[in-house]
Amino acid sequence: MKSLDAMRNFMRRDQVFEFLIPDTPPDLDLTHGIILYLEGISVSFDGFQAINNLNLYIGDGELRCIIGPNGAGKTTMMDIITGKTAPDSGSAWFGQQINLLKMDEPEIAAIGIGRKFQKPTVFEFHPVIDNLELALAGNKGVWTVLTARLREQERHRIDEVLKIIGLQEESTRLAGALSHGQKQWLEIGMLLMQNPKLLLVDEPAAGMTHQEMERTAELLTSLAGDHSVIVVEHDMDFVRSIANKVTVLHQGTVLAEGTMDEVQNNQQVIEVYLGG
Repeated sequence: MKSLDAMRNFMRRDQVFEFLIPDTPPDLDLTHGIILYLEGISVSFDGFQAINNLNLYIGDGELRCIIGPNGAGKTTMMDIITGKTAPDSGSAWFGQQINLLKMDEPEIAAIGIGRKFQKPTVFEFHPVIDNLELALAGNKGVWTVLTARLREQERHRIDEVLKIIGLQEESTRLAGALSHGQKQWLEIGMLLMQNPKLLLVDEPAAGMTHQEMERTAELLTSLAGDHSVIVVEHDMDFVRSIANKVTVLHQGTVLAEGTMDEVQNNQQVIEVYLGG
């Protein structure tokens, strides 16, 4: 009888065990105001030079847009930042002291780098609020999920993120019933549940209505400051609506960098990307 009571007590969802509480990620050294350093990065695949001596610096709290023609190295750059691809040479640092090239994908996610791919990936047969709960930072083992309960600060964070992404009224709706734009916002919300310091967002405006694009622009600009945000995008009107600084990649290296006006008037950029 005692063993049965002990098991029931262990299975209660109103109890939090210390081993279920996620580890605190290491503090970032942002002494120089830079959150991401990519220096001398090069990588090739079967003789194709995908990234060629790439140097890129992202400021703490900055929203940076990355543009460039297909094959410019944008996706490979994000793969390197998130640990999916190892470069042949160069260095990648998160803050002053965290060497990304010595970490794997889960470790990089755990220290505060989140990535949203172009196609939204949500749990379509679960309500919006469950998607956010499932995305909480911490151990995702089966036993953990079955026995853990939401702490008060986690419930507060879910409410906060619902407000940020504008889906309060959709919180009990199945994710699969959302519009394309709403699914994009939900996935951004799922990343926010993991408390990232740096967000990588791939073509967020693709397939959206004009109204959804406007709302997405508002969402991304609202995140800057509390988070650093890198947006890879092809829609120049969308880029103009959110960008203070734009980096143009071409053949795996930085072709130009500056404001949208500076980039659009750069003769090299016009020739290789925007069209003459």
